[in-house]
Amino acid sequence: MSDYDAYIGLDVHKDSISVALAEAGRSGEVRLIGTIANEPDAISKLVRKLGDRHGLLEFAYDAGPCGYNVFRQIEGLGFDCRVVAPSHTPVRPGNRQKNDTRDAVMLARLLRAGELTSVWVPDPVHEAMRDLVRARSVASHDARKARTLVQLFLLKHDLRYPAKSWTSRHRTWLRNRQFSHQAQQIAFQSYLNRLEQAEARKKELEEQIALVSQTWSLGRTVLNLQAFKGVGLVIAATLVAEVGMFSRFDNLRKLMAYLGLVPGEHSSGGFIRSRGITKKGNSALRALLFEAAWCYRGSVKVGNWIHKRRPEIPQPMNDIAWKAQVRLNTRYRKLVGSGKKSNVAITAIARELVGFLWDVACRTEAATASPAA
Repeated sequence: MSDYDAYIGLDVHKDSISVALAEAGRSGEVRLIGTIANEPDAISKLVRKLGDRHGLLEFAYDAGPCGYNVFRQIEGLGFDCRVVAPSHTPVRPGNRQKNDTRDAVMLARLLRAGELTSVWVPDPVHEAMRDLVRARSVASHDARKARTLVQLFLLKHDLRYPAKSWTSRHRTWLRNRQFSHQAQQIAFQSYLNRLEQAEARKKELEEQIALVSQTWSLGRTVLNLQAFKGVGLVIAATLVAEVGMFSRFDNLRKLMAYLGLVPGEHSSGGFIRSRGITKKGNSALRALLFEAAWCYRGSVKVGNWIHKRRPEIPQPMNDIAWKAQVRLNTRYRKLVGSGKKSNVAITAIARELVGFLWDVACRTEAATASPAA
C-alpha cells in the first residue's frame, strides 16, 4: 500500500461535489475544502491544485448514479482513486445529522483509516455491455408486468382461458376477445399493445447481446458458460457483465459471498443462530442463478433441444458441465429426500452451480490471456 500525503473524500452529486481532505497520520487534520461543480474542468483544476500543494493523493467517493466518470478522470490525471461501496461504509450509531459536507469529511477520515471497501470498476466497454444486459432485464420486467395487466383485466370480466397460457393459441384467443363497450375494447387492446411492444424490445435487446458478445473481450467466457444446463446466452452474458473477471476472486467463497449465496449468522457468546443466505449483492443476478438451478430437478441428460441450440463449445468445458449436471441433480434429490423444502434445496444447488461456473470462467480467462490462446 502506498503512503499518501493526503486523502480526499468526495461526495458526488449530479451538479456538485463536496470535497474534504484528511492529512496523513493519526493526528493529521481533517477539514472541508469546499464544493465544486461536477464538471470535468472544475474537477481537473481541483485535482491539480491539491496535487501541487500536498503531493501524493488518494481520492474516494461512493458508488452511485453518477457512474465512474469522476474515477476515470482522476485516474487519467495520474492520481489514485477508489469507488467505495456505500453499504459497507461504517456508520456511527446514533448519528442523526447527515449532509454533503459531513459525508465528504467522513469519507476522507475513513479512507485514511483504511476502513472503506472498494468496488470493482469496469472498463468503458464492459460497462456498456452491463448497460445492455440491464436494459434487457428492464424489458423483461415490463413484459411480465404487461402480462399481469392483461390477465387481471380478463379476470375482472370473468374471462378464463382453459388451456396453457401464452401459447400461440392463447394469443389468438386474446386477440379475438369482444367486450360489450367500445371503451373496454380499446382499453384491452392497449394492454395487448403494451405487451407486444415490451416483448419486441426484449427480443431486440437479446439479439444485440448475442451480436455484441461476439466481439467482446469476455465473449469467450460467455460462450463457454452456455455449456451448463439452464445457462443460456442471457444468463451467461448477465453473469459475466455483472461479475466481470471471475479470476479477480481469490477463491470460490468470496464469489459466493459477493452474490449473497452464503449462509448468514447471528451469534453472541455461546448462543449461535444460523440464518438464511445473506442476499447481498445483485438481486437480479441472484434470481437468474435460481432460475438456472431449477433446471437441475429433471432427468440427467443432454436433450436434443439443448444439443441443437447450444453453441460450439470445447469438449473439456462440456465435460465439466456434464459433471455438474450429474452432481447437482443428485444433490437436489438427496436434499429433497431428507425433508428439505424445494426452495431451500434450489438455493444450495445455485450455490454449487456458481462453483462450476467459476471454474469454467477461470479456465477460459487463463486460456484467453495466455500467448498460445
